Amino acid sequence: MPHIAIQYSRNLEARLDMAALCRVLRDAAVETGVFPPAGIRVRAFAADHVLIADGNPDHGFIDISVRLRGGRSAADKRRATAHIFAAAEGFCAEDLAANSLMLSLEMRDIDPDLSPKTSSIRRFLPEDMH
Repeated sequence: MPHIAIQYSRNLEARLDMAALCRVLRDAAVETGVFPPAGIRVRAFAADHVLIADGNPDHGFIDISVRLRGGRSAADKRRATAHIFAAAEGFCAEDLAANSLMLSLEMRDIDPDLSPKTSSIRRFLPEDMH
């Protein structure tokens, strides 16, 4: 794992390619070396109803949530957080420079005792992705 969930204001679909952002974040997660590629899941959800700051409909937001199974060191989590956020900032750089955009990321642990998992995906992936 991690689960990377992106919530964003729907008005950004005219400004940013959200499928490309998913790929950028997946690639950044792999680059950290902290997460096995077979466990990375990235998804994005548009918020249809938002009210940001003064209510100007041109304001946009992207909120990235990274949830991962407990057990990684604090240093690894800090490094992964910084790397993934830098990738998101780089992806959004032009929009941040030209428009009103709020970008945030939060990484948090999932208690493995309270989050059972099963998966068959590794059987369908190349060996180097396990």
